[in-house]
Amino acid sequence: MIEKYIHTKNFNKLNYEEKALTKGEYDHCAFIECNFTKADLSGINFIECTFELCNFSLASLKTASLNEVKFLDCKLLGVKFNECNEFLLSLHFENCDLNLASFYDLKLKSTPFINCNLKEVDFAGSDLSYSTFDKCDLTRAIFENTNLEHTNFLTSYNYTLDPEKNDIQKAKFSQDGISGLLDKYNIVID
Repeated sequence: MIEKYIHTKNFNKLNYEEKALTKGEYDHCAFIECNFTKADLSGINFIECTFELCNFSLASLKTASLNEVKFLDCKLLGVKFNECNEFLLSLHFENCDLNLASFYDLKLKSTPFINCNLKEVDFAGSDLSYSTFDKCDLTRAIFENTNLEHTNFLTSYNYTLDPEKNDIQKAKFSQDGISGLLDKYNIVID
């Protein structure tokens, strides 16, 4: 049950680690320099909201709805996006630190990850087809049974993924990144 409806409101420099964000539906709202560290955001609906310079480290998003939500310059360490409500899930990440986050088994078609740190992120079982990883560090990111059709990795680096365990048809890789597709063979490429 939605308790409150908030439309086109700006939230600046608020600390939701100490005081919980009011449960409800946030539509076209902007959150700037807010602290959501370890915050419980479960069940909250965010529709076309923007989060800028916010810290979401270890925040709980159980059953939260994220519909056309943008994260700009945010810290999202260890966030389990796989616990969100999958209905109309649509995300955009730019200049974000998503290390140790989980997108396990999510449908994330056409999701942009731009200039993000994605170290040890779990993408296993996800549908990332038509997504873009632009200038992203994917060190030890997990890709297994992941749909990567038409996904663009041209400017990203440090990824390792097994072409035999992922669907990579028409995915784009740079010449330098090809070695990340061959790591399992333990060969030396000069």
